[in-house]
Amino acid sequence: MDILSIIGVLLGFGAILIGQQLEGGHLSTLINGPAALIVLGGTIGAGLIQTPMATFVHAVRSFKWIFMPPTMVPEEAIEKIIEWSNIARREGLLGLEAASETEDDLFARKGLQLLVDGSEPETIRAILETEVSTKEEFEMRSAKVWEGMGGYAPTIGIIGAVMGLIHVMGNLSDPSQLGSGIAVAFVATIYGIGSANLILIPAGNKLKIIAASRSSFREMIMEGIISIAEGENPRNIEVKLQGYLPE
Repeated sequence: MDILSIIGVLLGFGAILIGQQLEGGHLSTLINGPAALIVLGGTIGAGLIQTPMATFVHAVRSFKWIFMPPTMVPEEAIEKIIEWSNIARREGLLGLEAASETEDDLFARKGLQLLVDGSEPETIRAILETEVSTKEEFEMRSAKVWEGMGGYAPTIGIIGAVMGLIHVMGNLSDPSQLGSGIAVAFVATIYGIGSANLILIPAGNKLKIIAASRSSFREMIMEGIISIAEGENPRNIEVKLQGYLPE
């Protein structure tokens, strides 16, 4: 669980709602169905237009990473790589076959299978580097879906505001209709700007950071597997991989 994301959401929305209350306003004035429909529907629609299906689906699925990031423990991964290295020195690369069948991480499993198959280090590097770069690019594109919608939301909010003002201008002769039209106008703007700056853009930036971290984690595993293929000393492999650890 990412505590900072939870605190950020609570602090951001809490500050706005408490500030509204302190200024003498009522929270009920910020609730408006038509404004929410305009902003939410318009923003999602714009996001669907700009994004391929596979990327949009992954963007939706990865949104949970903001609060529950995927598990990556570099220290544990280094320990496993050193263990694989020791097995390879004792039993040869074929001794890693059992590990390749039980490893949970699909990327590490592929690397182990390449080792067991007797692939050359250059071949292993080429295959794994391609996968690292491809996955990183895909995850970055998914993150940009939220960032892109964050750019559209304020504009959609302005569209909602204009629609509300059109409604107001068309009912100047009926004062009872003015209140709801003005409410839609201003609340739609708040929804657009608020959702962009408190949810969508921060979510996109957070997912970019996670994508970069996942890429670095895969690169560490790749370097460890290639070092095993080259027959490096386990101690040297450990020292090399510790360079990937945050200080």
